[in-house]
Amino acid sequence: MSHVSDLIETNVDDYLKSHETKDLLRFITCGSVDDGKSTLIGRLLYDSKMIFEDQLAALESDSKKIGTQGGEIDFALLVDGLAAEREQGITIDVAYRFFSTDKRKFIVADTPGHEQYTRNMITGASSAELAIILVDARKGMLTQTRRHSFLTSLIGIRDVILAVNKMDLVDYSQDTYNKIVADYCTFAKQIGFERIFSIPISGLKGDNVTSVSMKMPWYNGPALMSHLENVKITDRWSDSPFRMWVQWVNRPNLDFRGFSGQISSGTLRPSDRVRILPSGKESRIERIVTKDGDLQEASSGQSVTLTFDDEIDISRGDIISNAADLPGVADQFNATIIWMNDEHLLPGRPYWLKIGTLLVTATITELKYKVNVNTLEQLAAKTLELNEIGEANVSLDQAIAFDPYTSNKETGGFILIDRITNSTVAAGLIRFALRRSQNIHWQAVDVNKQARASIKGQKACVLWFTGLSGSGKSTIANMVEKQLFALGRHTYLMDGDNIRHGLNRDLGFDDIDRVENIRRVGEVSKLLVDAGLIVMVSFISPFKAERRLARELLEIDEFVEIFVDTPMAEAEKRDPKGLYKKARAGEIQNFTGITSPYEVPENPEIRIDTTKMSPAEASAHILNWLEGKGMMLGFRAPEDDTPTA
Repeated sequence: MSHVSDLIETNVDDYLKSHETKDLLRFITCGSVDDGKSTLIGRLLYDSKMIFEDQLAALESDSKKIGTQGGEIDFALLVDGLAAEREQGITIDVAYRFFSTDKRKFIVADTPGHEQYTRNMITGASSAELAIILVDARKGMLTQTRRHSFLTSLIGIRDVILAVNKMDLVDYSQDTYNKIVADYCTFAKQIGFERIFSIPISGLKGDNVTSVSMKMPWYNGPALMSHLENVKITDRWSDSPFRMWVQWVNRPNLDFRGFSGQISSGTLRPSDRVRILPSGKESRIERIVTKDGDLQEASSGQSVTLTFDDEIDISRGDIISNAADLPGVADQFNATIIWMNDEHLLPGRPYWLKIGTLLVTATITELKYKVNVNTLEQLAAKTLELNEIGEANVSLDQAIAFDPYTSNKETGGFILIDRITNSTVAAGLIRFALRRSQNIHWQAVDVNKQARASIKGQKACVLWFTGLSGSGKSTIANMVEKQLFALGRHTYLMDGDNIRHGLNRDLGFDDIDRVENIRRVGEVSKLLVDAGLIVMVSFISPFKAERRLARELLEIDEFVEIFVDTPMAEAEKRDPKGLYKKARAGEIQNFTGITSPYEVPENPEIRIDTTKMSPAEASAHILNWLEGKGMMLGFRAPEDDTPTA
């Protein structure tokens, strides 16, 4: 199969030992579509003889049937394995391939060139140490060349090979090559690459791939393979302070309690002083335990279990850190966001944020700008679309420990996850903690929520009425408050229209402003509950994610979701404000149910079917439900809608 096949046949042990002593280089190929990334990798595999005989036979057969080289070997088919990739002649998913030479082992990630698959490119780049940026000699630098280079720089790769490909199609022109190299180096200076090595190649013909080509005598550098074998990549994280995310509390029996994880950076030895964050507790390392026995030293990349010389409370998601060089701790920070979802970013919407082994709730509180990848210009923006990059302020529901991404990618990089679909929507790189997060602290107070509610003789809660415009939310909410007031309860009603006259008068009706509308109302509801009130909230609140956010701001049983279920046809028939008519005529944009979606509650505490229940019956039903849950503290709800104030 390979250049070491004879050694495999004669002495397997020596063959395996030779592989153990080789270092491993992970690299990525990226650039615009049709620049020849897959063909180059196929050529590297072919020329390094890392193809089995049956694979070679299949390659020759496939090249004749579906290849793009007129029956000649189509090297791209070695890595483009998906049917859709072969049909279209493009790369869609990230393909990882292993190969080796006498000097080094390699893992290469072939990434898509199409803009719509930029998120796949990020996946491939996240573990790479070097990037090969391919440029088609006929086309020069394209948008995706800049985009992939910029993303590669953001991810933290500092070593780049600029491979000017398809030189055979420009008659191996030195002038063409020099112009592309000059253009690229000018751009690269702006994005922080430290070392750029340029080389003219033809992936299809093999020129300057594994051996120096005689067709370009003006080039006096090494072939691509030779450079890959000898390039020195410094481990940026080996000299960083010790960091380890706790993945698992290891308790196999009563006599052992350790904390397992993979070391993100730095070196650790028994007796070293460490601090656990975000709690801030300190201890000393007693043992570094592995399957093969205790270690006297462990460093970046190793998976270990640590024990301490005293009892200390540690949980999954904590960071074990060098006590003398600590990460930051904050619940608000500035970050670069790379948006990777078809649905656009909604500032104010809660997402899951996963960093290391920790999962917390996060919101984008402010999108400061997005980046034009062609010019690196900073543009004003309210949202990010698929593959766009921006800088934003992020707020978490709890403080976390972190380092800036430029210092430590394991403790500074995160992903955002949609809390409804569980799909990854963005990658993020932490830049710095916001000063406000360091200056603001909770002030202790002596009178709490329970005391305020108790003096009122009630249980504070939010009754959250949701439904289409015209469903009857406000009518029913108003009736419920009148009846509660007649019973001596302390209440407050927040209606969607009324709030937009003051607190939310600056907000429109697009998705972004709708999210912010509900976020603000949720925060105000929390304050009113803290004051001990029973709060009625009557808002369309069309999105599940924001209703969930409002619920999570409160304690268990303090949030009662009331779905006022009215079919669209019935709501439109009522149309008390004439809004449906205007929306149908195109006079109102982003109208819920017509041009903007309404996400139906899945498990509301109370469902009111207004086609079967009058407002008075709905009100009585809600109050009886509250009494049954102990929120009325013994008061019986009235049977009708004629209370006296």
